[in-house]
This record gives sequence, C-alpha cells and structure tokens, in this order.
Amino acid sequence: MSTTVAEMLVETLHTIGVRQIFGVVGDALNPFTEAVRKDKRIEWIGVRHEEGAALAAAGQAKLTGKLAVCCGTTGPGANHLVAGLYEARKDHAPVLAISGGVPASRRGIDYLQENNPDLLFRDVASYTQTIIDPAQTVQVVRQAIAQAYHQRGVAHISIPADVIGAKLPGPAAVASLNALRPQPEVAPPESEITQAAQRIDAAASVAIFVGNGARSAIGDIAVLAEKLQAPILHTFRAKDMLPYDHPHWIGGVGLIGGAPGMDAMRDAELLLMLGTDYPYSEFLPTRTQTVQIDERGFVLGRRMPVDLGITGSVGPAVTQLLQQVQGKTDTTFLRKVGEHRKQWNKTLEKHAIAPPDPDKGPIKPQYLARRLSDRAAEDAVFVVDTGVVTLWCGNWIRQSGRQRLLASFNNAAVGTSLGQGNGIQALDRNRQVIVAAGDGGFTMLLGEFMTAVEHKLPVKVVVFNNREWGLVHLEMEEAGLPAFQGSEFPNLDFALFAGACGAQGFTAKTPAQLEEALGPFLAAPGPAILNVFIDPSELPIMPHIKLDQIWHFGMAKVKEAMISMGGG
Repeated sequence: MSTTVAEMLVETLHTIGVRQIFGVVGDALNPFTEAVRKDKRIEWIGVRHEEGAALAAAGQAKLTGKLAVCCGTTGPGANHLVAGLYEARKDHAPVLAISGGVPASRRGIDYLQENNPDLLFRDVASYTQTIIDPAQTVQVVRQAIAQAYHQRGVAHISIPADVIGAKLPGPAAVASLNALRPQPEVAPPESEITQAAQRIDAAASVAIFVGNGARSAIGDIAVLAEKLQAPILHTFRAKDMLPYDHPHWIGGVGLIGGAPGMDAMRDAELLLMLGTDYPYSEFLPTRTQTVQIDERGFVLGRRMPVDLGITGSVGPAVTQLLQQVQGKTDTTFLRKVGEHRKQWNKTLEKHAIAPPDPDKGPIKPQYLARRLSDRAAEDAVFVVDTGVVTLWCGNWIRQSGRQRLLASFNNAAVGTSLGQGNGIQALDRNRQVIVAAGDGGFTMLLGEFMTAVEHKLPVKVVVFNNREWGLVHLEMEEAGLPAFQGSEFPNLDFALFAGACGAQGFTAKTPAQLEEALGPFLAAPGPAILNVFIDPSELPIMPHIKLDQIWHFGMAKVKEAMISMGGG
C-alpha cells in the first residue's frame, strides 16, 4: 500500500516521540490533519491563534528538551507562527514548524495567500525549506528534525497543498531515526580541567554562577560547592534548579535577583561560570578572575573577559573537577555571603507579609507571588509572563527544588505565558501548571484560554491586574518621564470572562479575598482564572539602585501629580 507525504510525516513524528501537535486547521493542511485523525496516536490540539500553537510547542520543548511540533496553514496562518517561534529560537528549544502552502503549480502568479515562506522564516529558523516534489520529502523531513535538535532551535518546512496529500514515489520511511535526538554531552579536554582546578585551588574564595546549561549536573554542582565552601548564584532561568533554602543557593543576579548574589560575584577571588551566557554584562564583574565552561564554544568570553574558557558540557566537566580540586576548609566567605542572604530575605519578607487589615486593598504583588508560591504543589510548573510580573515572581517565589519555572527568558516577549502553559499542561494534565501574567500580557492572546477549555487543559491563570503596562510605566519613570496615557488601560472582568468560557473565575481585591479564593482556585478541576487587583504603585526591590534613578523616579512622580492637577 502506497503512503502519502502526510502519512509518512505522522509516522515519523510518532516514532521519534511526538505526542501532540498544535495548530489551526486549514485547507492546505487537510491531508495532514486527516492523517493525524486516522492514525489516532498523536493528539491534535487546535488552538485559537497560530502564535498560541508556536508558543505551546516552545513551552514543551523548553521544559523537556525534546522536539515539539506546531502547524499553520497557507499565508497568514503560517505568518502567525513566527512571533511565537522566537520563543524557541531565543531559548534554544527544538521545535518543528509545518506550514501549508499554495499549490506548487500556482506559485509565481500572485495566487491567493501566496508568500515566500522560506524568506519569512529565515531569521527565526535554523532550517527552512519548501517541498516542491514528493520525492524530496523523506530527506527534507529528516534534515529539518536533525537541525532542530542539533542546532537547538526552530526548523520549518512548507508543504504545498498539492504535495502534502501526494503519494511518495520511493521509500516511505525516514532512515536513521535513532540519530534524531537531543545532543549528547561532550567532555572537555582533561588538560584544561586541570588548569581550572589549579586556579580554583589557588583562589582563597570561589563563587559558582550557573545557568540553564548546568541543569543536568546540579546535583554534582551542589557537591562541588560544598567541597569548595562556595556560594552558588544563578540566572533567572536556573532559579528552579535547587530549593530556595539550600545552604549554598545564594540567589540570582541582576534585576531578577538580589544584592547577595551580585556582591558574592563581585567579591569572590574566582568566579566559576557553568552553562551560562548571561546577557546583561553590566551586572558582571570586570576584575574577578573567571573560569567559564560551556559546550557552546562561541559564547566563551562573549559577555566579559575570562581568564580560562573551556568548551565542553557542564556535567562531565564538574565530574572531572570533583576529582581534581582540593577541598577548602575556610568558610569565611561562604558565611559572609550567607549572612547577607539572610538579611536580604528579611527585606523581601517585609514586602510579602499580610497587611494589618486584610479586608483593605489593593493587594501587594509581592504578597500575591509569595502566597502562590506557598500554596502551589511541590512539583508545580510556574509559567511567568514578561513585564513587572516577572520581577514579582522571580524574586518572591520560593521554589521547592522539584518545581519548574519557565518564562520568556531571552525573547522577553509579553503575552507568551498562556500559550506556553497550554503546551506544558498538555504533556501531563495531572501536573499543576500556574500561569502568572499581567493584565496586558493576558489579554494579548486571550483566545488561548478557550484552547485550554476546549482541550481540558487545567491551567490556572493568575492575572496580576494593575490596569496598566506596569514595566513600561516603570521604565518611563526611571527615565524621569511622567507615565504616558498609553501605558494605562481599562480591563474586562477576567473572572466573568472565565465563566463565559465555561471555566471557573475568581476575583480578589483584598488580601482576605485572596486567601479565600486561592484554595478553590487551585483545586478547580479544569482551567480557571484568578483576577487579582494589585497595587500598581509598588516598586520592585533593585539590588543596587543608583541615586540618579531615585531622582528620576521622584521627578516622574512630581510631573504625574502636576498633570493630574491640570499642569500639563
């Protein structure tokens, strides 16, 4: 029996472990969606916007490191995928995007919805190809998946309507499927690890700075930290890798971090960077001896000068370091950093406690983030949107060590959390997935809540409702400018919206109402929305805020007051 292009594609995806495909149906994809329906082994999750499909796939790929798949049909349907696919590109997650195309026989004559998909996808995808002949398909599909895995990003194939349903003229199976898998770890040269060990042994104090590239080795890194009496600092993306109360887990750096991490990185005699290409070079030390280990050789020394850069995976590198470094007995530096962390935690606690009168609002966003953290399941997944909500959750969620925290880490795009949350929830409908979004970000792809309702994805959406673009507002004030009218806006009633969608909705305007709503909200059997009115005037705690920034904030408040009084 002959096999169509669509049938071969479904068989290949199932064989390599794909269990869901996210997309919007359309005529150019009809043979493919029909093949999925007849096969029954892959779940088709129809979304309300193609960007939501790309975000769902990106969320899955970021969480698991395995290939995820999204689809869009001809022209605009494929175009809508692009914004969401940047999540996968920027966070180095393997995603295959499949788009339908106008019939190959109609190309070049300005046919309805015709565009040049390879040109469009060229920036977001490491591989993009339009299949114009069924005979190409087997090799192109294999190449696309291989490059998505081994370049850790997006691969795109466009299949015209008159090709996707066509019969394959030759072999109907993709060869060497066992090679289509995540990259294996690569050990660095032992001689270079020896150099690193010598530098570490010679240093009186060491701080370890970890990023997502160190995730698989975090257990050994904790052992190394104990052996070296070293604090561990982390990027935002690596925040969830150890419990917040681990004795060596000092905290983050930069705006989504704290002063203890910043000072430890600056004051250590040697900084050991593991699996991180932290982009904000203004927060990195310039006079600290630095050893950087990363399997991506091109990132070594990219953000700051390093004394020794080693190409290799963090896991085998740490294994070798544990065998070679001498243990340190002087705990002075670690105790100093640990004491600083205790004081910083007390500062955070002051902003997260319940007010004297819990019946009065609004609710402090720090309090909301902390209460979510305290009430979440031990293995919950937090998906945090971009904006001031990132600062609240990044600094006030206390992770258990089994929980995961995902965000738009390198793309920093607003409105991406619900789409990613849907994709993550589809992997396991019994795992608690909590989406934390600002009101502006949530309304960007509001329709994706209906995706959750339709496909019984029990995501829990917490809306940090401050009635404005909170981070934009802060950025204006940091520049000494009054908040522009476009940074503020009215909102719909998000709880009523949830009810209109067939889900449960809750509203909290005071701390007492929040406490009353949290239990039923988290226990809801399906998707639910908790609409929380937070105090829009709250400012995040900056690790090292400059005096001129304080001046700018003050001037901005004066200007806002003058405008409100008619002073222009």
